Amino acid sequence: MTGDAVKAKNGSMVAYEGQMAFKKMTGGGEGLRGMVTRRLTGEQMEVMEVKGQGTCFFADRASDITVLGLTGDKLWVEASNLLCADGGLRTGTTFTGLRGGASGNGLFTTTVEGSGQVAVMSDGPAVVLRVTPQYPLSVDPGAYIAHQGNLQQSFQSGVTFRTFMGEGGGEAFQIRFEGDGLVYVQPSERNTIGGDV
Repeated sequence: MTGDAVKAKNGSMVAYEGQMAFKKMTGGGEGLRGMVTRRLTGEQMEVMEVKGQGTCFFADRASDITVLGLTGDKLWVEASNLLCADGGLRTGTTFTGLRGGASGNGLFTTTVEGSGQVAVMSDGPAVVLRVTPQYPLSVDPGAYIAHQGNLQQSFQSGVTFRTFMGEGGGEAFQIRFEGDGLVYVQPSERNTIGGDV
């Protein structure tokens, strides 16, 4: 950093060189309004602002880290997968429908928008999947990390009578993406509400 700032997951600094100042931020870096919104929506994100001159290193639970560049667009990301973002990027909370409910993280997700870099975490190397109008994509909610582009998402249930009889394939719920964009998944699954159905 050269006098600029980043917003990072609270407590994720592991080392730094140079002069750094650390300040806890309320509401996921969105101030009082963000704090109220996040409390109401259940989309929790503890954030600190790091300012200074030098190099700061961030990590969390030995997770793999992928750095994404935004050029005026928006990224939808699970709060638990967001490690840090350039200080000039705007963060928010948005309604995502049933997808969030399936992943156990509520009906809301975090958005990051503007121009700059964002670091997202994954359990294993993140896999980037392209969605086009000709090739929609279905994703396990427990493996979903983030998405960007002009995508519409819907919640699908694969629950059938066979599922209840114990003969299902174990993939009861999926998120379906249609349109044009990128979806980021991890080669691992979080525990999900529908995972044992």
